[in-house]
Amino acid sequence: MIDSTDSGRKPANARTAGGEPPLEEARLRQQAIGVKLRHLFDEVVNEPVPDEFLEILRRADQRASDENKA
Repeated sequence: MIDSTDSGRKPANARTAGGEPPLEEARLRQQAIGVKLRHLFDEVVNEPVPDEFLEILRRADQRASDENKA
């Protein structure tokens, strides 16, 4: 007797002949990585710029402005 619950599909954790996970699993992993990277990137973007860096940028802008006037 044939089991009617087996539709011929591979289990979700089955691997392809090359040993790679199925495409759906790979996409889910990529999405999870993307979400984590966006979260980390957002944290970095929202950090304040140190005063020392701002001063360096101000001096560089001033020098560029002075050179353009000359």
